[in-house]
Amino acid sequence: MKAMLLKKTAEIGSRPLSFDEIEIPRPGYGEVLIKVKACGVCRSNLQVIEGERGTPPKLPLVPGHEVVGVVSELGAGVSSLAVGDRVGAQPQFSVDNTCEYCISGRENLCINSKRLGWSIDGGYAEYMIGYANHLHKIPGNISDIDAAPLFCPGATAYGAVKNAEPFPGKKIAVFGIGGVGHLAIEFAKIAGARVTAVSRNALHTELAERVGADRTIISSEEDPADAISEDGGVDSSIVFAPSDEAVSQAIRSTKKGGIVVIGVDCNIKDFRFMNGQVIKSTVVGTRNDINRVLELASQGLVKVFAKEYKLKDANEALQLLKNNKVEGRIVLTT
Repeated sequence: MKAMLLKKTAEIGSRPLSFDEIEIPRPGYGEVLIKVKACGVCRSNLQVIEGERGTPPKLPLVPGHEVVGVVSELGAGVSSLAVGDRVGAQPQFSVDNTCEYCISGRENLCINSKRLGWSIDGGYAEYMIGYANHLHKIPGNISDIDAAPLFCPGATAYGAVKNAEPFPGKKIAVFGIGGVGHLAIEFAKIAGARVTAVSRNALHTELAERVGADRTIISSEEDPADAISEDGGVDSSIVFAPSDEAVSQAIRSTKKGGIVVIGVDCNIKDFRFMNGQVIKSTVVGTRNDINRVLELASQGLVKVFAKEYKLKDANEALQLLKNNKVEGRIVLTT
């Protein structure tokens, strides 16, 4: 099969992914072989490829962790799926089901999870192994390209909005309107919140308007914290912009006693404990979260904005992502 293979971490500008031919893997117990149809491109893929998260435990490695495909072969012990089923895979290949996090319903924090595109070969390939218990059947009215991003940015955005505790009329600001942020706006609107979208450029604020944001602010033209505070501040902020400055702006935009949900690595400053704010983080989502995301998408309540690139063009797609030239999400197709 053809796959985009990472042999050594390096800057994406050096084209570290090679379009190689490798053996089609065979499914083990509890696993299935998936014929990949689409795989979303995530900023964390870029971080893995460039070594920002350290050296992956598996090299060579096939990146990619938000995958849609068709089951082409069953491993032993699999009865929940059949050959021909269209399924989606999320970043967690599997969890241990025994740690304190799994037992308490927080499997997305499992300390022994295996992850696609990190310790397990992912979806930048024509075929991939999936663990049957962590695959989701996809409703027929969601296309492959629209479905793939639901398994990482969709689940992450849904979890972030849930952590922001939305309700009708609540004011929520979303900082960073990319592949995750535009979906967070949609989930917040479904909950009845009034949403302010903040981004550094008009490309992304225009996307925010299309998905229902009530107000947009271009942070390169005005200080969003000042603008939002003049309007009384927001009850909750959600940050997907990979910027310490954006986190600081979100904190300053949020009312006393409000919630700041952070979905990026950052250093927190300008936090005043006397304001009584609560800081939370968001990490992908549980299988239950993903089921709810798929349900909302199948009802036509969530629209993914995605652009298709061919698998062999993954280096170029990731360079666009690094340069903040992507509106919505990039999806690779085979």
